Amino acid sequence: MAVYRRGYHRYQGRMTGQWSRFMVLPRFAWRRLFRQRLVVLLMVLAMIWPLLCAGFIYLANHADLLKGLDREFQSFIEANGKFFLIFMNVQAAFAIFLAALTGPGLIAPDLANNALPLYFSRPLTRAGYVLARFVVLAGVLSAVTWIPGLLLFGMQAGMAGTVWFQANWDIAAGMAAGFAVWVALVSTVSLASSAYVRWKVVAGALVLGFFFILAGVSEMVNGIFRVTWGYALNPAWAIYRVWCAMLGVDPPDGPGVAACASVLAALIALLALVLERRLRPVEVIT
Repeated sequence: MAVYRRGYHRYQGRMTGQWSRFMVLPRFAWRRLFRQRLVVLLMVLAMIWPLLCAGFIYLANHADLLKGLDREFQSFIEANGKFFLIFMNVQAAFAIFLAALTGPGLIAPDLANNALPLYFSRPLTRAGYVLARFVVLAGVLSAVTWIPGLLLFGMQAGMAGTVWFQANWDIAAGMAAGFAVWVALVSTVSLASSAYVRWKVVAGALVLGFFFILAGVSEMVNGIFRVTWGYALNPAWAIYRVWCAMLGVDPPDGPGVAACASVLAALIALLALVLERRLRPVEVIT
């Protein structure tokens, strides 16, 4: 048949769903990340502390193994809100290092190779692109934060019984919500660093510097002005204060939970603004 006789025909095959098209980016990103030995090694190391906490829970629920020990030590061996708060602090540190290792490779290569026009020429918006990259990080960080946390809570509830669960179910809700806020903050920091700096190594260092520099700034503000509200500028301290309120643990001296939550929300909004400014299909030079 001659070429000019071939008219345009619309594609009549099976169309994939919108959700499946959206998950293309996370699926390939996860496959690439888990091929890196350093990422796998760090995730394995992040599982050591939950395993130790599982052993602690087992010991706490078998009082017959604690006979003959001091009563004060027996009261210390208890899986309560303070125990889960300590667990969250350790896993939050692993989340920072894991985000610094995995996050910079999500956006920086696309900017360095001018690949954004290829993404946005397809049915994918900037919000969809950012959300897809966010899902990648949130999935990786969830594996070391709220997922093992809820498994530990389920283990404790199964051993302690229904009465303990009815009295402490809010610990699970607070832990899930607290980790969700932390994952959102760490993921946004990592994505903003990857979008702002096109070199992955520098972007990873920027993720770590974000938390360490703000911690130093908060201490400097408190030392100069002789106040305690400077702690709110430290994301790690601010999220700790929010977690104390969620888990019903006595908070440290410093700003209230409302001030800390406001600072965390403002940081996430500013980092989202950085992403909005940096992720453009074209670069305008003035």
